[in-house]
Formats: sequence, C-alpha cells, structure tokens
Amino acid sequence: MASHRRPKQPSRTRVTVLTTAAAAAVALSSQAANAAPSEKPSKDEVKAKVDKLYEEAEQATEKYNGAKEKQEKLQKEVSTIQDNVARGQEDLNALRDGLGSMASAQYRSGGIDPSLQLFLSADPDDYLDKASTLDQLSGQQVEALKKIQEKQRELSQQRSDASEKLKDLSATRTELGNKKKQVQGKLSEAQKLLNTLTAQERAALKKEEAQRATRAGERAGLGGAQSKIGTPYVYGATGPSSFDCSGLTSWAYSQAGVGIPRTSEAQTGAGTRISSMGDLQVGDLVFFFNDLHHVGLYAGNGQVLHAPRTGTVVRYESMSTIGGPFMFGVRV
Repeated sequence: MASHRRPKQPSRTRVTVLTTAAAAAVALSSQAANAAPSEKPSKDEVKAKVDKLYEEAEQATEKYNGAKEKQEKLQKEVSTIQDNVARGQEDLNALRDGLGSMASAQYRSGGIDPSLQLFLSADPDDYLDKASTLDQLSGQQVEALKKIQEKQRELSQQRSDASEKLKDLSATRTELGNKKKQVQGKLSEAQKLLNTLTAQERAALKKEEAQRATRAGERAGLGGAQSKIGTPYVYGATGPSSFDCSGLTSWAYSQAGVGIPRTSEAQTGAGTRISSMGDLQVGDLVFFFNDLHHVGLYAGNGQVLHAPRTGTVVRYESMSTIGGPFMFGVRV
C-alpha cells in the first residue's frame, strides 16, 4: 500500500546554510569573471630578475670553483700518501726479511735466540718496550728492530692521515655536487623566465647586451686576454674556449707566466691591494660586490675586461655598470 506521507521539508537551518553557500558561490564566480588576468611581467622586469639569478649563480660558481680546487688538491695529497704507504710497506717487508735472515743464520749455527723467536711472532712495539729483552739481543738485531718499529709507526701515521684526507675529500665532493646543483638551478630558473618573453623581446635583450658590450672608451693593451673578447661565459671554465670571471683572470696571468689562485676570493691575496680607483693601472685585478664574487682586469679609463655572467661573453665594460660596487684592486 503506497504511503501518503508528505515529503519531509528541509529545516530552516539547512535552508539558510544552502542559501548562504549558493550566494557565496555566485559572488566568487562573479569576482573571478570580473578579475583582471594576472599581468605578464615586462621585458625589463624579467631582465632584472634574470640578472639577479645570474648574480646568485656566479656567487655559487665561485664557491663551486673553490670546492673543485680543494678536491683536486686533496686527490693529489691522498695519492701521494698512498704511494708513500706502499713504498713504506715494501721497506718494512725488507726489514722483516732481513731480521728473518738473522734468525735463519742463528738457527743454522745452533738455534734461534728465544727473544728473536718471540719477536718474529709479536708486535715489535711491545717487544722493544721490554728492556730485559733488549739485553738478550745483539746490537745488529736491536738496530733492525728499532728500524722496524720506526717504520711501523710512520706507516700507521700515514694511514691515519690518508683516512682523514679521504673523509675530507668525500665531504668536498658532496659540497661540489651541491654547489653545482645550486648553479644549475639558478640558471634553469633564469632560462624559464627568459622563455616567458616573446621572440621579439628576447631579440631586444640580445641587442641591448651587444650594445653594452661595445660601449667602452679607450682600449688598453691587456695581452692575451684581449684575444678572448667574444668568448662565452661558462661557469667553472678556465679557457681557452670559455671562461668564468676568475677563470679569465687566472688564464690571462698564466699567459704571462704568472700563477695566481683560481677563485676570485683567493685572488684578493695575490698582490698589493689598491683602494682607490684613481690609483689603478692597466692589468690590475679589480673586485666587485661585498662578497668579492666577481673579478676582472682593469683596462684603463674606468673600463674593465671581464667575463660578466652566463649568457654573455668576455667583453670590455664600464666599471660603473657592473651591477655591484667596486671594492678594491690588486696589483699582482
């Protein structure tokens, strides 16, 4: 039998909630429809953000360079220590063989001295500490034992040094990987921003860069560095087909037979510091930004020859347009 009950009416509270929710939805829809679309950043805004990312990438690059230089140094040190340990082990084996020959001679002449027999199966450090034992050995045997003791201690220290260097090397490799990721991350972020520009805007930026590269005053002689004008900036590069900022300066000095450190921070100690821009001479190293992460070669007339950053090439530029303050110069 069909039910004739009337449908249950929604409560007043539920009606109020539904009505309020519907009204809110309509309001939000209206706001969304009327809201202005987010404005695309202008070419100049993109350029400013990209330049900042490139600066941060260069900071990370100099730290990457420092970690790389440390890694190479540690690898050489570890290799040298390991070679020394291998040679030392050969020497130790020869000393032990010589002591064994003494024991054989004693055996043939009437038996092995008990003290010498004990040594052949024991640690000479413990053995030599026993004065009574020394009294039972010949002068030749005592000398041989002391040489073995000294060699064992030397090898133990070298193995300990190698172990510490290997730990440091492992930490440095980790740091190197992290710095590389930082650089690549900044460059990738910058590229994404550049990709938001139209082809015409990107072309305009390139034109501006080209004009900036050619705006310079007197060109002073800087030897081999001038031959690299137009060479691309690549982080971690030391030439001859690409450079980063400190890679260019270290390469330029190496062409003159002068060795200077690899990183911009280390290059600050490569000579006499020049505080005043007016006292600079052509060829002096010039440093920029508070953390000294950028370096170039002074070219005279307020100009610098440098490798600016990713996306640019080795070029002359006014020191006033570097993007960071001039800190000081160094005369190597």
